[in-house]
Amino acid sequence: MASSRSVSVKDVAAAAGVSLGTVSNVLNRPDRVSASTRQRVQAAMAELGFVRNESARQLRAGTSRTLAYVMLDAGNPFFTDVALGVESAAEEQGLTVMLCNSANREARERAHVELLEQQRVQGVLVTPVDPHAAFLDHLAARGTPVVIVDRTRDDEAFCSVAVDDVLGGRLAVEHLIDLGHERVAFVGGPVSIGQVRDRLRGAREAWADAGRPEEDLVVLETDQLVVPEGREAGARLAGLAARRRPTAAFCANDLLALGLLQHAISTGRSVPEDLAIVGYDDIEFAAAAAVPLTSVRQPRHLLGRTAAELVLSEASDADHRHQQVLFTPELVARASTTGR
Repeated sequence: MASSRSVSVKDVAAAAGVSLGTVSNVLNRPDRVSASTRQRVQAAMAELGFVRNESARQLRAGTSRTLAYVMLDAGNPFFTDVALGVESAAEEQGLTVMLCNSANREARERAHVELLEQQRVQGVLVTPVDPHAAFLDHLAARGTPVVIVDRTRDDEAFCSVAVDDVLGGRLAVEHLIDLGHERVAFVGGPVSIGQVRDRLRGAREAWADAGRPEEDLVVLETDQLVVPEGREAGARLAGLAARRRPTAAFCANDLLALGLLQHAISTGRSVPEDLAIVGYDDIEFAAAAAVPLTSVRQPRHLLGRTAAELVLSEASDADHRHQQVLFTPELVARASTTGR
């Protein structure tokens, strides 16, 4: 068998006894070829080891059969769950998905986006470090459809898909207030991340509406939204004077909450009796943990699927209009970390 790199369309046509146009139709418009001829051409391809040159096809067509998702943090299961939703929608359209990780670095995000544009992807889904970054506007202006995922913008220049994080913050803290907690910690950061700001805003609104003193909602800012930062926040929390120490904590994501839970258990504190904990995202780890977390659930797969459907609509529909989709979060209460 010849090397697949050396087998051309001409070789396939000769082996199958058909024209170049027939081989092209089998590759690109199989419905135009009779079943018997299509089978003969496909058999020749298999015998010769033919592999189509997708790069050449992209060059001729000006686009690929690929979507791209630039996620903020590949280490956070929330974003990989969103990616699964993207893949499910793409697969239904015969497309593949290229996943990129910005690691919360704008320079890396920009480099990914520039390379994806060169690859002529059909559309870019991005959870951006800064949703107002100028390079995103430039990408769209040059013709690549872009959808903002898990973020919002102040304008309607793009489609966006997000969750009402202000409401999510309210739901978490209202639950803790209903349980009778008079001092609550908010654990999260950095506050430069839009979701963290919105979740903190919702927490503060719920606290103020309940008539609670502002200083009794204690903010413990973290450098990242990761498990070790949750453990470190737990140490800071334990170090507060007993009379000022919160009896409950609302964490800006589940990874922080799991770290806080680990610290509490390792230092002999009882959860939820000594410390009630609420996370955010309701990733699978939250429910599957040895002590399942109460958490604010986001529709992760639906976020990804909806974003993919919007970018495909923009890529194929000349009458497409940008939409800003905002989903409603849901509190999932588990007695193991909040008592009920």
